[in-house]
Amino acid sequence: MLYQNILLIDDDSDDAEIFIEAINSLEENISCLSETNPIKALENLKNSDKLPDLIFLDYNMPVWNGNEFIDQMRGVVELQSIPVILYSTYSETAAEQLCITHDADKYITKPDSFKELTAVLRSILVA
Repeated sequence: MLYQNILLIDDDSDDAEIFIEAINSLEENISCLSETNPIKALENLKNSDKLPDLIFLDYNMPVWNGNEFIDQMRGVVELQSIPVILYSTYSETAAEQLCITHDADKYITKPDSFKELTAVLRSILVA
């Protein structure tokens, strides 16, 4: 399995709870932590002994949006190689443009249902 330690950065705690529940429903050996504040998430990453294998990043957040977070993260050498997937309510076309212009590795539009979210996560996380 390519990704075992996931970090979700999303200011909506309800969305984060559903996301983690979907990860857990995959019944794989995947650990997912979440952070609602992107500034705090970056500080935690800078001070962490165990970095995530993958970051899912909400684009629309107060304080810093996804672009601002990525800019700050890519400025830290130890964090530059962590792949980032934008996780947004934007349409697929808009999300794709964000991905291209903001140095994200991939994008997914937030699915409308738990079943869709689980299917999307399975396609990304389970080899």
